[in-house]
Amino acid sequence: MTSNYDVVVLGAGSGGYATALRAAQLGLSVALVEKDKLGGTCLHRGCIPTKAWLHAAELADQTRESEQFGIRASLDGVDAAGVRRYSDGVVDRLFKGLTGLLDQPAIDVVVGDGVLTPDGVQVGEQLLSGRYTVLASGSYSRTLGLPVDGERILTSEHALRLDELPKSAIVLGGGVIGVEFASAWRSLGVEVTVVEALDRLVPAEDPEVSKTLARAFRKRGITAVTGTPMASAEVVDGGVRLTLENGETHQAEVLLVAVGRGPNSAGLGYAESGVRLERDFVTTDERLRTSRENTYAVGDLVAGLQLAHRGFAHGIFVAEDIGYAEGKLDRAPVPVQDLQIPKVTYCDPEIASVGHTEESAREAFGEVQSYSYNLGGNGRSQILKTAGFVKVIRRPGAEVVGITMIGARVGELVGEAQLITAWGAYPEEVAELIHAHPTQNEAIGEAHLALAGKPLHAHA
Repeated sequence: MTSNYDVVVLGAGSGGYATALRAAQLGLSVALVEKDKLGGTCLHRGCIPTKAWLHAAELADQTRESEQFGIRASLDGVDAAGVRRYSDGVVDRLFKGLTGLLDQPAIDVVVGDGVLTPDGVQVGEQLLSGRYTVLASGSYSRTLGLPVDGERILTSEHALRLDELPKSAIVLGGGVIGVEFASAWRSLGVEVTVVEALDRLVPAEDPEVSKTLARAFRKRGITAVTGTPMASAEVVDGGVRLTLENGETHQAEVLLVAVGRGPNSAGLGYAESGVRLERDFVTTDERLRTSRENTYAVGDLVAGLQLAHRGFAHGIFVAEDIGYAEGKLDRAPVPVQDLQIPKVTYCDPEIASVGHTEESAREAFGEVQSYSYNLGGNGRSQILKTAGFVKVIRRPGAEVVGITMIGARVGELVGEAQLITAWGAYPEEVAELIHAHPTQNEAIGEAHLALAGKPLHAHA
């Protein structure tokens, strides 16, 4: 049986459902194929539940440290099953809301394993034929070939389903996923060692951020081992032993493999249907068009930042690109640029950045100017008892090209940072804006004042 649509979307994660919703708004008929639950990894096994665990961890720290604020409280323990129930409740409410949004006449949600064929997307006995096809099958947790069993050797998906926390853990990988879980588990009472093959934690961020995070982790009792790759891992009595290439060994109750995510493209008929792949990622042009006619790819399938909001933005863009081609819009949408996508790592302290790091800015422009404003001079940061900085990078005498931040709650500041970099604001222009007192947003203002040549609560 063949069903015809304007757009067939394979995958209902952040990129897929955004494509479906925006295409339907533009008057296009949509088939949205999903083998699991609407919302994909981000909603059910990634962003949302992870951040719920991190919030619970923050509450544990606040309770444990409350006396420094004049509040006498005690932490009796951590109920991991209770944290999981809280996390599940958040996910369930968002899932119901998303299900309701997608329940509309223009969108048919098709449940099942979809496979791309030359004629469309095959789901069981049903062939979904679309004038346009959007590949949005997401990503999976990489394991480096380790014998993941869900009990001793875990991925992030397993870690989010624990009913009891281990006493000790090794986290393999010091990127975003690794430092977030290390941070949460330490706050919840787990002894944590992070092992990163590269020479510093969060290697995609500014080196100054890595140093600040490493210092904060040491203060919190998190051990970080960097600069040496793993050689092997094996389950032993009572836990897991990790051996590094230099012969060093580490042992803990569990090993969390947090070495990033790979594109979920295998076994879905992509290459067989004319879609070019490179290192399993779908190859696209800047408008996210693949080598197959009228076929797009969005989100983690496309090499670059693996962020839910990137996939979401991709989905909206593709729907509007199709809408423009179909005469539904008067103007073609502007392609999504990875450089202007804000990034937040929700460890303690938080990390947020957008645009260039100082290092990448020098590679791109040669000479640059930068200023790091220490949060020690910010009133709100002192109230929160957090340390860190806001760094602003500009081209000499020209626009701001990057902003990097580390400190409690700095993720809430990245919206203004994105506006500054995306619109190419000059520090002199930002310095004219009034930032409310006392807020951490003032730190952004102070950094721009300094770069504009008129520092107040900062040294020139």
